[in-house]
Amino acid sequence: MTDIAIDKEIDTRGLNCPLPILKAKKALNDMASGQLLKVVATDPGSTRDFQAFARQTGHGLVSQETVGAEFIHVLRRR
Repeated sequence: MTDIAIDKEIDTRGLNCPLPILKAKKALNDMASGQLLKVVATDPGSTRDFQAFARQTGHGLVSQETVGAEFIHVLRRR
C-alpha cells in the first residue's frame, strides 16, 4: 500500500456485516472532510459492503486491499 497519511484507524476484525460499516460510519461522522479512515476487517463480504457504502454515501473509497485473512479499506470523508 502506498504511504498515505491515515487520520484514523478502526479495527473491526471478528465483526460481521453490518458492524464494520456501522463502525466506519460512526468514525467518519467524527472526522473532517477529506480525512482518511482505515478500516481493518476479517469479513470477506466487507469488500463489497464498503464499495456499496461509498457509492451510497458519497465518501471516497481510496483503496481496498487483502492481506492474508484481513481486508483493509481506506475511505476519504466527503
